[in-house]
Amino acid sequence: MTVEQNKQLVTDFFVALNEARIADLRDFLADDVVDHNKIIHGEPDEPGAAFAAIAMQLEALAPYHARVDGLIAEGDQVVARVTQSGVSSGSHPRMPVPTGRAFENEAIFVFTVTGGRISEFRGVSDRLGLFLQLGWDWPTID
Repeated sequence: MTVEQNKQLVTDFFVALNEARIADLRDFLADDVVDHNKIIHGEPDEPGAAFAAIAMQLEALAPYHARVDGLIAEGDQVVARVTQSGVSSGSHPRMPVPTGRAFENEAIFVFTVTGGRISEFRGVSDRLGLFLQLGWDWPTID
């Protein structure tokens, strides 16, 4: 795929997330995609675990929205700068009890595209801001 096709794939992935089209994730993600994006310390990043993790996050932070503020691509990698927003509205096994409070924060995602699908991604976001806005206690590490 070309760099422009890779950027379009990432853009379309975010559109699917914004529309909560969980069934369409396989159009964008490889079956063995590795998700290194951690909301809370300790989440697994086994191949393929991203499908369940994304579905749970979308439910827990509904209505979730990611506005793509910029894309930079080179070779098989696409970097997306996004502004995320949502509400702590649902349960998640690795998140505190829902507070009903809204958040908005910035995030950077690095996607690797292999064979026309996203094969790996990692994200860095303002987690301190997320926790403060949602009224969550900072997690402890045992």
